[in-house]
Amino acid sequence: SSGINAEWPLRPGWIVPCVTFGQNAEAAGVSSCIVGALLFFIPLVNLFCWVKIRGAIREKYSIEGSLINDLFAICCCGLCAIVQEAQQCKNSPGAAMARS
Repeated sequence: SSGINAEWPLRPGWIVPCVTFGQNAEAAGVSSCIVGALLFFIPLVNLFCWVKIRGAIREKYSIEGSLINDLFAICCCGLCAIVQEAQQCKNSPGAAMARS
């Protein structure tokens, strides 16, 4: 097995990132899914929330990282970051975010 999921282009994070953003916010304990999804559409507020979500996920799963790394991931490929966060929240506790 190559480890590549044949359905990767159809991930909800790529199609409706606001929903996945809300789910990540809820899984990280930052806000409810609906509030998180709505905050995704408010410029600058969404960036602040996104950094809080990534930080909460890193803390919850004991993943090393920093605010600068989070901002870099968010700004360089936001959709990749959303999908990465969603995958982490689905993994077992203690598993690290996949780095590419």
